[in-house]
Amino acid sequence: MSVVLVLGGARSGKSRFAESLVHQPAHYVATAQAFDDEMRERIAAHKVQRGAGWVTHEEPFDLVGELSKLGADDFILVDCLTLWLTNLLLAERDCESEIKKLVGFLRTAASRIVIVSNEVGLGIVPDNKLARRFRDIQGIANQRVAEVALNVVFMVAGLPLTVKGPLPTPQL
Repeated sequence: MSVVLVLGGARSGKSRFAESLVHQPAHYVATAQAFDDEMRERIAAHKVQRGAGWVTHEEPFDLVGELSKLGADDFILVDCLTLWLTNLLLAERDCESEIKKLVGFLRTAASRIVIVSNEVGLGIVPDNKLARRFRDIQGIANQRVAEVALNVVFMVAGLPLTVKGPLPTPQL
């Protein structure tokens, strides 16, 4: 197993750095859902930016099921844990049990997996119950995945900061 967790804020360079860590051909597990035109445009632009060499799997809910379909020799990028948890929370699914399933899978996975996630706990305390619940669930998910990851990188202004393990090197 080789799990790398790449954390950071919005527009911190998380996805770009995570993509650089994955040897292609690779699998890109996208968790976003396009609820409006602007999001559809973002998703389309992201696909173009990635370029060839990626097999895209769009899975907003059953992340472990999708990861289970991939082979032990595969390189996998999951982008992102934050949108996956948002989807689960809004669908009123049991986020805590889904996090436990994911961590259990990651503990035994033979694949090389890079996971992108937002660090949402650095700002102000949200002003409503749903936003506070989301922040708490996201923080728990990040902690649990970081526990099983060999490497954890925190992105700030496009720069990778090592949190756990050696700084992973980009694949060329």
